[in-house]
Amino acid sequence: MLGLAAPAQAGSTFDAVKRNGEVRCAVSTGLAGMSQPDAQGIWRGFDVDICRAVAAAMFGDAGKARLIPTTTATRFTALQSGEVDLLSRTTALTLARDSQLGLTITVPHFFTGQGVLVHRRLNITSAAQLDGATFCAMLASEIERNLADWARQKNIRITTIPFDTPPTIQAAFQAGRCDAISNDMINLSGNRAAAPNPADLVLLPELVFKEPHGVLVRNGDAEWAALTRWAVFALIQAEEMGLTQANVAEIRATTTDPKIRRFLGLTENVGTGWGLPAGWAFEVVRQVGNTARSSTAGRARCSAWNAD
Repeated sequence: MLGLAAPAQAGSTFDAVKRNGEVRCAVSTGLAGMSQPDAQGIWRGFDVDICRAVAAAMFGDAGKARLIPTTTATRFTALQSGEVDLLSRTTALTLARDSQLGLTITVPHFFTGQGVLVHRRLNITSAAQLDGATFCAMLASEIERNLADWARQKNIRITTIPFDTPPTIQAAFQAGRCDAISNDMINLSGNRAAAPNPADLVLLPELVFKEPHGVLVRNGDAEWAALTRWAVFALIQAEEMGLTQANVAEIRATTTDPKIRRFLGLTENVGTGWGLPAGWAFEVVRQVGNTARSSTAGRARCSAWNAD
């Protein structure tokens, strides 16, 4: 769903973040595996780790990521208005969002797709069996539009019951007002995990629509966009190199691999242009880890760090 606020004016986000001493990051209000507080109130998940990686790169301290919960309806407005500095919130990267909102897609960090969650009691195991089904869906959203396109393509009839918030969709689905709900697979997995009895729900294998997810920032600051992009690349590259929170300090002290030494800032400072210390990528890995640590979706791959 597109944000309602006018696109933000260009500004120096990089300098503002440095001045504020923290990275303000929009996350979801709570989604298992992506951004959710644990029993101690500590926010955890893949989207949270993206924010922490940017803070570790910028300040050498992952704890300087301030997480601001946003809803589907408010996430873009929060970024456009300057309330947050970046958006890392299970957000599909689309042409419309890149071209119409005054926002910049900096990097896709995993690939997923819009799927379908159904009640097990319906004995449905394939999307082909959904002819005549009713779906609870977000009013006037891309999800609703994708469902309509998919149904036409498959030559099946579906009825969509529109709702204005995700909680009302979940409540209606759990109450049996609709046969199915559709969202990206990460959200559906979280919905199923949070259900009173997850075994009562089935996540169908087919995708309605494929989509990358990633990080967005406001237009107008190429430096800030680049730093957020390479902070994510650092997590990906660390996984490729076998670097983890547990072993990165020891490897940094002993390795003779020129690529790893360059990555960890031992032989050169690849962040000089941003005024970062040579070991900024080391701090990202030491404090946050790598993409395998929290991602359960398909992960982007990047070997650009050592490209000529």
